[in-house]
This record gives sequence, C-alpha cells and structure tokens, in this order.
Amino acid sequence: MNISALDLNLLVALEALLEEASVTHAAQRISISQPAMSHALKRLRALLGDPLLVRIGTHMQRTTRGESLRYPVKDALARVRDLLVSANFDPAQSTRTFRIFVADNASDLLLPVLLRRLQEEAPNVSIRVQPSRGNVLDPFELARSIDVAIACTPHFFKGFYQQRLFTDRDACAVRRGNPIVKKISSPEEFLKARHVAVVGRDSGEDPVDTWLREEGLARNVMLTVPHYLQALHVASQSDLIAVIPERLIRIYGEAIDVGVAAVPLEVGTFDEFLLHPAASHHDAGCLWLRGVLGEIAKSLGPLDIAIAAEPSHRRVAKSALVQQKRRKQTRGKRAALRA
Repeated sequence: MNISALDLNLLVALEALLEEASVTHAAQRISISQPAMSHALKRLRALLGDPLLVRIGTHMQRTTRGESLRYPVKDALARVRDLLVSANFDPAQSTRTFRIFVADNASDLLLPVLLRRLQEEAPNVSIRVQPSRGNVLDPFELARSIDVAIACTPHFFKGFYQQRLFTDRDACAVRRGNPIVKKISSPEEFLKARHVAVVGRDSGEDPVDTWLREEGLARNVMLTVPHYLQALHVASQSDLIAVIPERLIRIYGEAIDVGVAAVPLEVGTFDEFLLHPAASHHDAGCLWLRGVLGEIAKSLGPLDIAIAAEPSHRRVAKSALVQQKRRKQTRGKRAALRA
C-alpha cells in the first residue's frame, strides 16, 4: 500500500464506522453527510480488501477484519491527535475531560476534594469515572480508555507507571453509644456481632468474609449492601457494625455520629496506588492531574497509630521475623481480595 497516497480523513471515517457500526451514526459523529460516509466506506473496502461492515438483518456488524482494526485505528488516531495538540496545559482555561478508573473507597475519599480543587483551579475541566468491567482487568484496553487509575492492586495494571498514594486499613464503624463497642475488642465477640457486609457489583462476597474464611473464621452477616458509604449509614442508624476502610470512617463518621474501633484480628494494611499508561506519561494535562491527586492524598495524613495497637488477647508470634512475615503475607492477601 502506498501510504503517501492515503487520505487521513479516511482513517477518521474508518474510526467512526468501526465505533458506530452504522453509516448514518458514523456520518453524524464526524459531521458529514450520509452519502459522503457511504462513499468513504466504499473507498475503504477497496483499499483494505474487506467489507469491514456487513448487514445482518436491520443492523450492520463488523467483520473479523473490521473488529481487528477497531482499536489499532483508534489508538493510531489518538497518537496523531496528540502530536497536533499543544504541549502546554492551562487548567484555568482547559475544557478537557479526564478519564479516571477508581474503586469505591478511594473515590469517596479523593473525588470530593478533587472537585473542590477543580472548581478553584480548573472550572471547565470535568472528570469521567470509568466503570469497572469485572474483576479481570485488560491492561491494554485500560491504557486506551483512561488517563489515570487509582487501585490497591498495581500488578493488575501491566505496563503502567505507578506511585504509592496512601496507606489504609480496615476498621469497625460503630454507632456512637452502641453497647457492642465494649465487646468487640474480643475476636469471639467481634465475630458474633451483627455485621453489614459490602459486596460490590463485580464481587461474589465481601473481601473481609473471603479473608476470614481462608483463616477458618466466619462472622455474623445480617445485611449486605453494594457500597461502603451505604454500610456506614446503616451502622449509624442501627446496632450493626461495618468493617470498611478506616479513612472513610474518619472522614464521614463525624457527620453521622459513627466512631472507629479496631478489628481484633491481624488485618494488616493496604496501599492505594496512582497508576497511568505510558501514553499519558508526558502529557501536560495528565501531569497536572497526577500532581493534584498526589497533593490530595498527602493531605490525608498518616493513619492513627492508636487504633493499630495490638490487643492484649492477640496471639503473639514467636519471633520478630515471624511477625514480619505474617504482616507481609496479610498485607498482600488483603490487597488481592480488594481487587
């Protein structure tokens, strides 16, 4: 193929056709007439030696070749657009939309503060939170569809740059005045207490219960909800307790009269990471966004040391080496379960 004779507008038309799988919708997407898009499709079919789109009933469907070209064409045009965009980024003037992949607990911590920062520094910048599509993440698809990710499982994001944002751990959210708070320092009473569990859309069970089962334990779950903040509100209005990330309890608990109690088991800690694909590593806008997120995470401060104190009833390891090994194993296990 003679690349020098290739009309770049054909690639723009090809991207629209493969994304929309419709001549009419593709034409509307790039603001040309339907006959012009039909002509572009005819030229593309001749150029590539494939129908690209075929009619199945009342709809068009991508051929195998068309499907295989969908993401490479999208990626190639994204790179071309990046070449033509100024390297400068002025947050005060920008109207850019940033795409973020973030789990519930981190989004509830960081996004409200991020939105306040945007209102002050970048009033026309918007954030689009990309939804999770199951527990198995495709790093290649993510690299095409997001600017940054915030997660506690950096190993799932192969090829992404990463930096630690903050450390968190699970704690008990308990309504102030709930008499159970005096009892749950005992592991036995903690497990017998009435719990609200958090099971996300893509999870089979609360990671707390998965971890407990692997330890040969089980707790008394009376209610299951899909989000951490729902569990926090349930704890504030009942005698149920919720085991959720401690930072969420401290930020939202004061307003709804919920206190923090330690989980009387070795839950360890987990780290949240800021990750980004190589394609956005030098992008001025993404550099600015990562800097803002880093500043917000730093403002969270360290975890409260007091709650981390070992209860007297907890079994003590035989040596410092064994203790260190157990903490490392527990930390890795808890992070994996939160994926």
